[in-house]
Amino acid sequence: MMKTGREVAVVRKTEMHRGLQCIIPTLLLMLNTSCAEQPTLESELWKVASISNSQNDKLHFRSGIRAILQDRRGNYWFGSLQEGVAVYDGTSFRYFTSADGLTDNQIHDIQEDKDGNIWFTTQTGLSSFDGTRIIQQTTNRQKAQPAFYLQKDNATSGKWMKSDDELWFEAGVSPGVYRYDGHQLNYLEFPPQNVRTAGDNLYAVTDISKGRKVVWFATYAAVLGYDGDDFKIIDDARLDYDRKVQSLHIRSVLEDTRGRLWIGNNGIGILLMEGDSLIQFSEKYHLMQANSKRNGEPSPRGTMEHVFTIAEDRLGNIWFGDRDAGIWKYDGKHLENYTNGDGLTNDFVLSIFEDRNNELWFGMADGSVYTFNGKSFEKQF
Repeated sequence: MMKTGREVAVVRKTEMHRGLQCIIPTLLLMLNTSCAEQPTLESELWKVASISNSQNDKLHFRSGIRAILQDRRGNYWFGSLQEGVAVYDGTSFRYFTSADGLTDNQIHDIQEDKDGNIWFTTQTGLSSFDGTRIIQQTTNRQKAQPAFYLQKDNATSGKWMKSDDELWFEAGVSPGVYRYDGHQLNYLEFPPQNVRTAGDNLYAVTDISKGRKVVWFATYAAVLGYDGDDFKIIDDARLDYDRKVQSLHIRSVLEDTRGRLWIGNNGIGILLMEGDSLIQFSEKYHLMQANSKRNGEPSPRGTMEHVFTIAEDRLGNIWFGDRDAGIWKYDGKHLENYTNGDGLTNDFVLSIFEDRNNELWFGMADGSVYTFNGKSFEKQF
């Protein structure tokens, strides 16, 4: 019998309680402090609660869920388009805004570093949460300077390099990214590009995918891949596109476990790169409307022209979140489309995330959050 969303929540709370009892000893072993200084998991969760004045068991965002993360403690973090961040501990929500230290209330991404700190990429900069307080890591300037972790006298400051444990972040409208290596944060500017047609913020980063050998940076005008030595650039010139007819306006990128590169555009759908070959995926599967203007104008259902998020699940299925046409699933042979006729409240998908239990979460533009049970969608919040 299919469980209701409330029954699923009750089961999740029970499982979380049992999970806490099992993992507390492991967490204590991982902490590199004396026994007298080691916090329990319950105290860590209490710290999350302690810096917020609002709590309840419902998610009150209405401006869209752009980012979702499950941290190592099992908490779920939700980043909104206008209202800051919320964290759910299995029982209630806590909310964080610019009043608590976020650089901005528009959240683009949420990540966790190797030490358990939570990082928030916002519209105007970076903030992090260390379990006790939110720290603004950058100022609100166009090329914001790292405020806390940057060591200006370090010989590697500002140099491009790669490592296994690093985190990469968008840098607002600046043509570059932030890299955090576990100790310090640096702003790295992209190499100069040969832009055929001038435009605003052409190389501002819209998405990042860390592949097996390459880190891919999606910008409005191009995808730049950095392998530790050099850059690979996928732009209009590489694709032989005439910007007057169609042009890249990239919003998402993913390197999957097979090494394929998926590029989501706002107007021309999905491009798929395998090795050196490029496929106009949306055209191949007849997902471009016949008279498409290949720009940001609305598209009907049954199309896939405005892809804002891409994810891969543990089975290798590729999931696409479209602005106008809901959720698409590709199993390698067939495509399946889910819209508000399948229980979703709207057709604009902003984020897709698979948690540690291999459950898929979907953040929608109206502030609702769904999970997928393999057959249908269940509204969680």
